[in-house]
Amino acid sequence: MGPHPAVAAIRLAVRRVLHDVLRDALVLHDGRTPPPDTPLDLPRATAREGGADGPLVLVACSGGADSMALASALAFEARKLSVRAGAVTVDHGLQPGSDQRAAEVAARLTALGLDPVEAITVKVGREGGPEAAARDARYAALDAAAERHGAAAVLLGHTRDDQAETVLLGLARGSGTRSLSGMAAVSGAHGRYRRPFLQLDRHTARKACLVQSLPVWDDPHNADPAYTRSRLRHEGLPALEKALGKGVVEALARTAELSRDDADALDAWAAEADPSVRDEAGELLCGKLYALPAAVRRRVLRKALIRAGSPAGSLFARHVEEVDRLITGWRGQRAINLPGRVEARRQGGRLVIRQS
Repeated sequence: MGPHPAVAAIRLAVRRVLHDVLRDALVLHDGRTPPPDTPLDLPRATAREGGADGPLVLVACSGGADSMALASALAFEARKLSVRAGAVTVDHGLQPGSDQRAAEVAARLTALGLDPVEAITVKVGREGGPEAAARDARYAALDAAAERHGAAAVLLGHTRDDQAETVLLGLARGSGTRSLSGMAAVSGAHGRYRRPFLQLDRHTARKACLVQSLPVWDDPHNADPAYTRSRLRHEGLPALEKALGKGVVEALARTAELSRDDADALDAWAAEADPSVRDEAGELLCGKLYALPAAVRRRVLRKALIRAGSPAGSLFARHVEEVDRLITGWRGQRAINLPGRVEARRQGGRLVIRQS
C-alpha cells in the first residue's frame, strides 16, 4: 500500500524540483544541457554546489504545516537521489519564547535526517511595515545561509493559497501585471529559491503532516488581524468564496500564471527597447520614450529608477505613473521625488534621473 494521497502529492512536487536542481548541477558539471530522459545521477566530484556528494538543497522551515510538510518530503526524496538535504529556521525575535521555538523546530528537522540544520536569529527593522521588514530580514538570512553552506537551492513552502493571497494584495495596491503574477516557482539569484507547492493547497500540506504525525506550530501572527495578509486569509478570501463560489483560490492562482507569462514578455520587450531610447551619453530621450507602448515605456522607466537607487520594494505603480507624466503630460512640472532619494526631472527633452 502506497503513502497517503497528501503525502504522495507533496513528495512528487519535491521530487520534480530536485530533478531540476540535479539537471542544473549536471549542466554546471558537463557544460551542456542533458536530454530530458537522462538519468539524473551525478558523477563523483561534481561542480561547486555539492562536491562528491551532490548538490546541497536547504529547506526554509518555520515549523508551520506548509514548511514541515516540505521538510519531510525533502528528507524522504533526497535519500533516493544524489542530493544532500539541510534546513534553516529563522527566529525573527518578534514573540516571547521565539528562540526556544526555533530550537525546537531545529531539533525536529534534525530528527528528520536533515543536515546541516541551522537556527538563525535576525533583527527585524521597520522599513516598509512589519510584514515587509520581517520578510526582508528572513530572505537576507536565507541568502547568507545558502552562501555559507554552498547550497544549490533553497525550498520555500508557499502554497496555492499563498499565491492567491499575493495576487489579491497586488490588486489592492493597484499594481501592474508583474505584481499580479504573484510568486515565481523559481526566483532569486541564479534560481536559488524554489517553490514546489504552488500547485498544492494548504489543506494538502496540513493533511500530510497529520498522517505522518509531524508536530506543527501555528504562528499566532497568521491569525492576528493587525496584519493585512491575516485579514485577507481569514476574512477576505472566505467572503469572496461565499459571494462567488468555490474555486476562487484556483482562479487567482491561474491568473498569476497567465500574468507572469505576459509580464515576462513585456519585460523582454522593454529590455530590448531600452538602448534605443537613450542618447550617446546614456540619457533617456523623452520623444523616443513617448513613442513606446505605455506598458513597455513604464517598464523602462521603472528599471531606470531602480538603477538610480530607488528600492524596488518601495517603488510603487503610482511613482512610475508620476514619472511617466513627465513624458506624456509635460506641463513644466517640477522634479519628482521618489523613494531612495531619487529625483526625476525633464530637462532639455531628456529625462534626467539622479540620486540626491
